[in-house]
Amino acid sequence: MIERHPLQPFLPRGAKVLFLGSFPPPRQRWCMDFFYPNWINDHWRIEGLVFYGERDYFVDNMHKTFRLEAIKEHCRQHGIAFYDTARAVRRLRDNASDKFLEVVEPTDISALIAPLSALRAIVTTGEKATETICLRMNVPQMPAVSQAVNIPGTSLELYRLPSSSRAYPLSLEKKAEAYKLMFQHYGLC
Repeated sequence: MIERHPLQPFLPRGAKVLFLGSFPPPRQRWCMDFFYPNWINDHWRIEGLVFYGERDYFVDNMHKTFRLEAIKEHCRQHGIAFYDTARAVRRLRDNASDKFLEVVEPTDISALIAPLSALRAIVTTGEKATETICLRMNVPQMPAVSQAVNIPGTSLELYRLPSSSRAYPLSLEKKAEAYKLMFQHYGLC
């Protein structure tokens, strides 16, 4: 069964970085209708630590969800955009693992970034998204984790961060350090 992307791109005016993941997890794992919706994914805890010094800044522990309006306002204020590298996929297993995603329709990344005149970087947090961007944007070599490479034919960089998944073997604090360096590099914090 082919699954179409359930979200529209989040592209605030003045966005300087665009996070491109692979594809959202299955809907039953969501706790909100936005990017990085899985309660056990630490993306929003990392951004809470980086920008506000508080891992639970965007967390609503009572309802086991994230504070969506606070997240959107934060992203608008700091110029952080979100979407994914696939518009349609086939899940080869019923889970959120990128390893078992078959991309049926890739995102037209050039069209996606065209209106983002302040954009400085595309940021990935996973190998599949990084590989997809390298293929689609003719990037000759994947960047190492916490490194950036130039995207040929553009003034943009492709910056790869450690995954915010708890399955990635790095502490939340170490991930936050890596994310903070990236956000500082592009003048967001």
